[in-house]
Amino acid sequence: MQTFRLMVNGQARVVTVYPGTPLLWVLREELKMTGTKYGCGISACGACTVHLAGVATRSCVVPVSQIGNRPIVTIEGVEQDRVGRAIQDAWVAEDVVQCGYCQSGQIMSAVALLKSRRTPTDADIEQSLGGNICRCGTYVRIRKAIQAASQQLA
Repeated sequence: MQTFRLMVNGQARVVTVYPGTPLLWVLREELKMTGTKYGCGISACGACTVHLAGVATRSCVVPVSQIGNRPIVTIEGVEQDRVGRAIQDAWVAEDVVQCGYCQSGQIMSAVALLKSRRTPTDADIEQSLGGNICRCGTYVRIRKAIQAASQQLA
């Protein structure tokens, strides 16, 4: 076991875990932040997406020992900035959510996309969110929400 100091959603947090513990489990089990979901455990579905130093990252495959001093933003903290709020507002306005299980990962990927490209094309959206699986098939509404948030931010 080892002690790690993490910056999560702007707050310093300290955890004592095994160095190989995936960030996902540190967030969910140690910090009780259950908005980030477990889907596959192999970085294939996107349900566990968080921002690590601003980059959309699959938390199920990143050991806590590799975080270092890079800040972490989870779905619980994404509304703290303008882009995160715009995406969440658009998600509600476009009635994106069906079952909702994948939505935190979808939102985190959408925010990362709009932070890097304010007016994404359909191809940009498909490429950026291509690794996020929605079993309910709300992809059309997801695309509309991203486009709406992009327009709101313009």
